[in-house]
Amino acid sequence: MRFDRSARAPLNETAPAEARAGAILTIDLTALVANWRRLAARASASECAAVVKADAYGLGAEASVRALAAAGCRTFFVAAAGEGERIRAVAPRAVVYVLEGLPRGGARALAAARLRPVLASLEEIREWGAFGRSIGRRLPAALQFDTGMNRLGLALRDAEAAAIAAQDVDLTLTMSHFVCAQWTDDPRNARQIAAFEEARRAFPGAPASLCNSSGIFLTQQPHYDVLRPGYALYGGNPTPSAPNPMLSVARLEAPILATRWIEAGESVGYDGVWTAARPTRLATLGLGYGDGFPAAVAGPGRPAPEAIVAGRRCPIVGRVSMDFVMLDVTDVPEGAVYRGQTAELLGETIGVDELAERCGTIGYEILTRLGRRYERVYIGG
Repeated sequence: MRFDRSARAPLNETAPAEARAGAILTIDLTALVANWRRLAARASASECAAVVKADAYGLGAEASVRALAAAGCRTFFVAAAGEGERIRAVAPRAVVYVLEGLPRGGARALAAARLRPVLASLEEIREWGAFGRSIGRRLPAALQFDTGMNRLGLALRDAEAAAIAAQDVDLTLTMSHFVCAQWTDDPRNARQIAAFEEARRAFPGAPASLCNSSGIFLTQQPHYDVLRPGYALYGGNPTPSAPNPMLSVARLEAPILATRWIEAGESVGYDGVWTAARPTRLATLGLGYGDGFPAAVAGPGRPAPEAIVAGRRCPIVGRVSMDFVMLDVTDVPEGAVYRGQTAELLGETIGVDELAERCGTIGYEILTRLGRRYERVYIGG
């Protein structure tokens, strides 16, 4: 097992042997825990859980769960049962909900791993209840209602039937999911809250959960019993129309492999989509879309993604290659740019939301696509 440079936390044990030398993804577990505590403090009467699906949004589920559990987080949400088994291995006493629900015929495996399915249909409720009867006990589960997402969830008209079917289930949570809670003035938020209240009437006394990261910040404060933050834990902005209240968690750095000068009129990268308007000094970095970095260039009305070199912002030019990114470093003092120097592409200066906007995508995709070829370093926590 290898350890990070501060010798405070082990590197991700699932990092592959082909990890590339030099490109480093640093995950600050202290910032992750601080973000969880900030979110919990906004609704102190509610339990603050953590959504750790997709390998904790690409930052490493095992390390993230260990840090959050040590800080007091007791409940985790994953997408699939396999993810839940990974969480169970590092947090044996935690409550773990599976958002995909109950796979057909999968009741025995979920029960054996002590995972709680988020049931989203009458068929799932009946199958979970029937398996519980077969082993002589009511098994815990959550029940999800669709209030506007039209993705997974029971229809409101099925609430009474669900209440009858769920008599053989230990119902530990009722829940739904916001469509657009990041936009606080969107009228759909109020409609979803009202719809969820209607569904809950069929389950008096059952704990409830509605808030994702952005929902925690809504003026209506629909906090209920359990909060389910995900994106904000990892540094994403849950309030895109206001400054980001969360700390940066991930920092991505890559080494400069080479520098060169090109003349005005010369193009850079595949297809020659970028042409130098002046004599330009380029720096080539050792990462690309094969490492999960977005294969994007500046689009109409959208500035180019940038990296920080010697304290200055430098635009990415040309197409991102599988293994390489080119920067225009002309405006950085020549002696400050050299082979082996590090450029920062993601961190406190260039946050995940800014990088996503400049790449024409969303921060969720930026995080979850972070590749396994980076050397992963965990600090704090």
